[in-house]
Amino acid sequence: MKAKLVLEDGSVFEGISVGAEGEKIGEVVLNTAVVGYQEMVTDPTNAGKILVLTYPLIGNYGVAKKFNESGKCRISGLIIKESSRTYSNWQAEGPFEGLLKKEDVVTISDIDTRTLAIAIRDKGEMLGIVSTKDSTIDKLLKKLGNYDRHALESIRDISVKKPVKVKDSPSGANIAVLDLGIKNSFIKQLSTLGCDITLLPYNTKAKDILALKPDGLIISNGPENDPAIPEIVNTVKESLGKIPMMGIATGHEIIGLALGATLIKMKVGHHGSNYPIRPPDSFKGEITAQNHSYVIDEDSIKSKKNVTVTMRNVNDKSIEELESMQLKFISVQYDPASPGFDEVNDAFTRFLKIAGKPPKIKDSTRFHGEVKYAKA
Repeated sequence: MKAKLVLEDGSVFEGISVGAEGEKIGEVVLNTAVVGYQEMVTDPTNAGKILVLTYPLIGNYGVAKKFNESGKCRISGLIIKESSRTYSNWQAEGPFEGLLKKEDVVTISDIDTRTLAIAIRDKGEMLGIVSTKDSTIDKLLKKLGNYDRHALESIRDISVKKPVKVKDSPSGANIAVLDLGIKNSFIKQLSTLGCDITLLPYNTKAKDILALKPDGLIISNGPENDPAIPEIVNTVKESLGKIPMMGIATGHEIIGLALGATLIKMKVGHHGSNYPIRPPDSFKGEITAQNHSYVIDEDSIKSKKNVTVTMRNVNDKSIEELESMQLKFISVQYDPASPGFDEVNDAFTRFLKIAGKPPKIKDSTRFHGEVKYAKA
């Protein structure tokens, strides 16, 4: 079946449908990672987006439930160059195309993703519509023109509806997570550190969070530029300095907003797994995974006392990490991904130290497979 992607600037890319049928609108973003397609389409941060994977062959190692970053796919559409006809991996439970059809993801293959990537790079991220229907280009452009890009309330839909305890055997810090769409892999790392984890709805009030008396609070990753964010900013503003805090990706941006900073939308966001960062006073850097289209405006944070920029992007100098010993928080714009099998990113261990709860590493053999918790 033929399918097409139409961008709001009038560009048209034609291919074939390999997922669900239908029409979906979303902001078109690139991701340059070589592997991790299953993790990307199930990452709640990508809710409502049309995701373009620049690596040319997708689906060659299949999918397995244990690698889902959430309970379902929330992307509006997926664009790839070629869908692998076969898959091979000892952990695979089925084909990638099967997951896309099951999760109702409109997916187009046989697209020249090199040309599409150049268009996004030169013109910036923009709205697009994917369609498997026999609609004219003019009709699709009209739908794009009428689309309210602020109408999608993803965080409200993604977040847990009531407090949820992670089912494990905690032995360490009592950590509350304001759930904007936290990834399963982050929960797994916290569990590895022995944390007693409670997921809280995004609209939980500051007084209710403080009443729980957690050792620390994490403002999680999630969709950016969401209608729910102003309410969350107020909650964080009322909580700053009263409880050790960590912000991840969108959570980092929210802490910045709570401090009085402003955000800048990037022409082309950071979406991939090879972004270098380093401390301002060192040439020793590290490679990070990132997934964001906004950054904290440097000028808006300069006057904030007791707040230190501890990491910058090597390529564009944007702020990647903030820290304050006085306000007891650390916030990271990058994704604090695990550096290896059952290993924990240093950002989480530093957060626990700020919280006064040195991490307790469990026997790693307990963490093979899925994270066991019930999320609404």
